[in-house]
Amino acid sequence: MRRILACLAMAVLVLAPWFGVAAHDIPSDVTIQAFVKPAGHTLELLVRVPLGAMRDIDFPRRGPGYLDIAHADRSLDDAATEWIAGEIELFENDRPLTESRVRSVRVSLPSDRSFTTYEAARAHLLGPPLPNDTDLYWNQGMLDVLLEYPIQSDQSRFSIHPNVERLGLRVVTALRFLPPGGAVRAFEFSGDPGLVRLDPEWHQAAWRFVKMGFLHILSGSDHLLFLLCLVIPLRRIGPLVAVVTSFTVAHSITLIASAYNMAPDALWFPPLIEVLIAISIVYMALENIVVGDSVKRRWMMAFGFGLVHGFGFSFALRQALQFAGSHLLTSLLSFNVGVELGQLLVLAVAVPILNVLFRFVVAERMGTIILSALVAHTAWHWMIDRALRLGQFPWPALNAALVVTLMRALMWMVIFAGALWLASKIFAAQDRPTLAPARPSADLPGTGADGIEATGKIELETTGQVPSR
Repeated sequence: MRRILACLAMAVLVLAPWFGVAAHDIPSDVTIQAFVKPAGHTLELLVRVPLGAMRDIDFPRRGPGYLDIAHADRSLDDAATEWIAGEIELFENDRPLTESRVRSVRVSLPSDRSFTTYEAARAHLLGPPLPNDTDLYWNQGMLDVLLEYPIQSDQSRFSIHPNVERLGLRVVTALRFLPPGGAVRAFEFSGDPGLVRLDPEWHQAAWRFVKMGFLHILSGSDHLLFLLCLVIPLRRIGPLVAVVTSFTVAHSITLIASAYNMAPDALWFPPLIEVLIAISIVYMALENIVVGDSVKRRWMMAFGFGLVHGFGFSFALRQALQFAGSHLLTSLLSFNVGVELGQLLVLAVAVPILNVLFRFVVAERMGTIILSALVAHTAWHWMIDRALRLGQFPWPALNAALVVTLMRALMWMVIFAGALWLASKIFAAQDRPTLAPARPSADLPGTGADGIEATGKIELETTGQVPSR
């Protein structure tokens, strides 16, 4: 009997922590709302977090699990200090703001809508709390916190590191920055985005997007395969410069146009672009197989397909443009610079490898066919899979909005076609060899009496002797 009781006691001790953790499981989806407003020498941070995400905090309860609001002040302060003030970092001119003060803590109903605006959220936090007899389950309420930080000036450059990814498996933070005398800037990011500059200077935004473009081209397998198809038959400096430059210029045009809302915003447009990107890879690979090394005007194909790839880049930038601040164009150009640097790195690695491969391993023509066939096989499967996803979207309704979109697309196609035609004429004029003007037959030496005299003149000039007739 003693052994049985000892085993039961041991089982209780071992399993007790697991039951405690089950009561404070990590929530799947957590949405955080926040306002940042500098005013004078004080910066205010207003945050709303689901109460159920505050683990390791023992909230007092009553009845079937209602929050005991009358006795919850201490635990609410602990949650605000540990999970919000202790995790969110704020910076003024890159100097950390460490002296924070919890001015107000409130518990709100899940139906409360006071965080729709800064004024309403602040009034709610400074207003009366919920009545003590409110029946609110502890894991369904919202924790609202007002933090104050002393600052030197509200004209400083502020940054934030919302280190709140531990609150849930998927954490989304919706933050609004209210600079003095400026428009509200909205941010939305998932997990830990790192240091977010709320009002970046141009060089800060440029550096962020240069890195983003560099990493994006290195991680984009479809763009890398397209670039590989472009350079397999062209590994000399001159053709490479023309091809890569035309591709960069083309995707810069559509990337900027998309950022300024000149592209369709329909749900079917992104999957359509993904299908076209796969088609571009298949086409270039098949062209390498069929045409081989005698590929001409490849820069024109790079320009045409680069317009499509630019829309693909814009989808990756759609969420990141919120970090550009007031430097949208600078950020877009910086992203393109990063993409160009990534392309140059890929070419610096790929071209020597291809040269060694075609010189020592396999004949160039055979190697071109094998590599292009592998790329075409991969891109073909991408094209089929993406086409199936595109087929899940209904066809757009024929209305005035669709007609306007098609007319705008047709206008841009005409402009691009004209630019390609003009560029092709310029390149053709530069590539055409210059021939000396033909001389009339009467002036040619050796024809008729004049020809004899001309021959004599030539021989006299070259030998110094008068020829005999």
